[in-house]
This record gives sequence, structure tokens and C-alpha cells, in this order.
Amino acid sequence: MMIKDPIIVGLASGWDHIDASTISKDIVIEADVVVVGTGAGGGTAAEILSQAGLKVVMLEAGPLKTSSDFDMEERTAYPNLYQQAASMKTADSAVGIFQGRAVGGSTTINWTTSIRTPDDTLKYWAAEKGLVGLSTESLTPWFEKAEQRLNIYPWQLPPNANNQMLAEGCDKLDWQYTLINRNVKGCLNLGYCGMGCPANAKQSMLVTTVPSALKNGAILISRAKAIQLEHSNGNVTQLNVAALDETLKPSGITMVIKAKRYVLAAGAIHTPTLLMRSKTPDPHSLLGKRTFLHPTLLSGAVFEQPINGHSGAPQSIYSDQFLWRNGVTGALGYKLEVPPIHPVLVSSKTLGYGESHAELMRDFNHLQVTIALIRDGFHNDSVGGQVQLTDTGFKLDYSLTNTFWYAAKHAFLSMAELQFAAGAKKVLPMNDGMDYLQNWSQAKQAINDMQLAPLKTIVASAHVMGGCPMGEDLTKAMIDSNGQHHYLENVSVMDGSMFPTSIGANPQLSIYGIVTRNASKLAESLKPI
Repeated sequence: MMIKDPIIVGLASGWDHIDASTISKDIVIEADVVVVGTGAGGGTAAEILSQAGLKVVMLEAGPLKTSSDFDMEERTAYPNLYQQAASMKTADSAVGIFQGRAVGGSTTINWTTSIRTPDDTLKYWAAEKGLVGLSTESLTPWFEKAEQRLNIYPWQLPPNANNQMLAEGCDKLDWQYTLINRNVKGCLNLGYCGMGCPANAKQSMLVTTVPSALKNGAILISRAKAIQLEHSNGNVTQLNVAALDETLKPSGITMVIKAKRYVLAAGAIHTPTLLMRSKTPDPHSLLGKRTFLHPTLLSGAVFEQPINGHSGAPQSIYSDQFLWRNGVTGALGYKLEVPPIHPVLVSSKTLGYGESHAELMRDFNHLQVTIALIRDGFHNDSVGGQVQLTDTGFKLDYSLTNTFWYAAKHAFLSMAELQFAAGAKKVLPMNDGMDYLQNWSQAKQAINDMQLAPLKTIVASAHVMGGCPMGEDLTKAMIDSNGQHHYLENVSVMDGSMFPTSIGANPQLSIYGIVTRNASKLAESLKPI
């Protein structure tokens, strides 16, 4: 069956797309609004603002890749669609970070998990971070609107075996678990969401809001990196942009975009770095600080029956059994999920070599992997990381504190107990020096004795948040609860950098819902009379 590529069809119909790698001279563009970034926040904002009749320019540092390019090959997807070819790490290399770098941002390569912002998180933000108007009740209509727009519903097909083992372990232990809502339409249940959806079923920004904005007359500029905001007297006057070549290196061509409004949605690393490079006001030294990751631990398990974790919806079950158990500000809680299991992804997130690695890969199709996402940012000893400028770009320092390691050990115990309860033959915590554990009794002893440390313990993240937090208290926030910059009158921030802590859930729906709210308010204030 031939699958229609809506981007190619749209471009042929006259959508206005500029691939900056193809331009040969400096240019100046004027617009009502420039949106920096085309991910969950930028795509959502661009659609809403263009629907209001505003002339919108969408700027994206990555390339425009479409379903015609998505061949379900890791060797193709990671270099083409991910920041630093999926090898980005914290400054000490202790945490691997996955982020998208293509039109659609991380929504092009995420696993479709759509969870509303937890009530505990919103109450904590209101009480401790000074956010106003962002309660569960007030956000409900905005979440409903985003869910309807992006076809977010509970997954209707049976979970694949990788997720089913998570459910069965929870059943055996009488632990809580929940079916996941996914943003898909006509999903073929392939399991390759992380490599770009070849069937255009995933309702990412690439196939929803970005095309919608283009239909509304917006301009999309890909392979174009925002370098500096020029500003004076509390207003930004222009955005300086570097055109990138096909290898995403600066080509030497520059662009200037002059707009009435600047919406920053480049993500929790690149929005703060753009503001820092631009030397925008930051009287309380908040920019780039309190960057959160949901640092994630992994536990492998081998089952007698095939698991084939590369096939089927990547995530369809999660458990919050341990997420809030110690209270919001107590010992760090964790969310249990599973990842898709593909060869390069698994190889890059395991330790060992030679015979031990060969044994792991021989068991590949019988391998189940459970992950524990640590809820960071609520405990006094969980202050997150810091994004800083360097001579060549940026670095992210993230200290894994004793409070984190305490949670990590409990998470490894929970994952092993769950996997054995589900029937695992043997379990392998992803920590240097560990061998397969043959039963729960052995696992309890071994994990309690296990030495955890940076670079010794595999820690990963696909959720970068914070660094430009919202709130009404100027000592704690760079933007207000509507996304308005506190010091620059014509600047808004609408991406994961706005969160004052981690979410405690996969963040894409939190971004969709809150940005739908804030962009709608902005559109109302800007739309032509």
C-alpha cells in the first residue's frame, strides 16, 4: 500500500518552506511572530497564532524530514533526527540524553505517550513556585482541546509483550498500573515511533500543527539556527539567524528576522542558551538553572517466551505505584514504564563487552526492559542541573546526588521484583559489574550490595525540562504563568523550559495543554483588528 506523504503533497501545492542550506545570500524577513522551534510547544503555538490571522515564521535548526525518509533503520534515524546523533550527554557523560532535531522536534521521534500534568505537580507549583491559574480544573478544557486536536485516546490494541510483562508483574504484586493514552491515528502497531513514523499515524507536530500553520500562510525555515536576540529598552528588535548546510554546520549565510513578537520554543537546553547568548536580563541568575531530566534507570529481564520488544506500540502501560509514595517533597519517587527494544538502543544502554554482551544479544528477542523515571525537582536535595555557555556551544552539568542514588537503589529493587513476579528467568540491572540474577531472593541481596555511581550505573533521559521557569515570583521565575517574559515585553516562552520542576510524567501533553492555553491568550492579544 502506497502511503501518501502529506508534506511532499503540501510543498507541491505551494507551502512556503525555505531550506536554509540552499540559500546563497543574506536575507531579511519581516513577520508578526517568529516561533523558534517546531516541537510540541513551537508547533502548537504556530498553528494557533497563524489561525488568528498573524503572519508567522517557524524557525527550525534541524532538517525537514518526512515519512518518505523514515526507513525504520536506527543507523538512519539517529544521525538524521536526533541531537548529536542520539549521543548527547551531560558534561560528565554520566547521563545520556535523547532529544529530537528535525521539523517537529522531539514529537517526531518520541514514543507517543500522552499523560496530563499530575494534580500533585500542579498543586506544588502553585504553592511553592508561585504559578497562577494552572490548576487541574482550569487546565482541563485546554488538555481536552489538545487531546482532540492530536487524537489522544487510550490505546485500543493489546499491549505488546514488553508492556504486558509490566502489567502482569503489577497484577501479581497488586501494584497500580494504567493504560497509556497515545497520539496516533491509523497506527499500524509497528513499534518504530522513535525513528519517525513511516505511516504518518503518529500525530506529531510534523503532520499536524506545522502543516496547519503552513496552510494558514506561515513560512517554515529549516536548517536555520537562532543565534542572538537583539534587544533594547525591554523589547527585542530582531533575531539573528545562521543558515546551516546539509551537515548542520554554519554555511556563512545569515538571516535577520524582524517580528513584533518572539516566541521561544527551542526546548529546555536551547531556549535558555539563546537567552544567555543574547545577554537578556536575568537579575536573579535563573537562566539555565534547575534543569530537570527525569533521570532514568534500566533493568533487563530474560523470559522463556519471546518478547520481541521491537514490535508493537512502544509504551502502552505505566505504573505510578512508587511515584508519590513518599509525599511530593519526600524521598524521590519514580514512574515505571518500558522502552522499545531495538539493537543499537539496547547496545548503547548496556555495559559489558565480549561474551557478556554476546549473551545479552543472543537473548535479544526474549529480552524485556523496564525503566524507572525519577521525579526530580521537588526535594530540597534535587535541584537539577545547569545549562552553561561554552566557547563551542553549551554544556549541561547535572549532579547525581545521594538523594538520587537512594531512589535509584529502590527503583532497581522494584524493577527486579516486578520482572521476577511476571515470570522472568533472570534479571540484569544495568549497572557495571552486575551479572544476571537468578531469582528475587538473590536479587534483593545483590542490589542492596550493588555500588551505584556516575558512569558505573546506566542513566538516561528523554525528558529535558526547566531552565526558564514560569511563575509570578521574580526571584524564582523568568516568565509569568502565561509564558510572558518578565523583562522583555515582546517575548514569550512556550516549551519544556517553562516547567519549574520535572513533571512526574512524560511531558509532551503538559506542553501541548499549557501552550494551547498560553498561545490562545497571546493570539487574542495580537490578532489583527
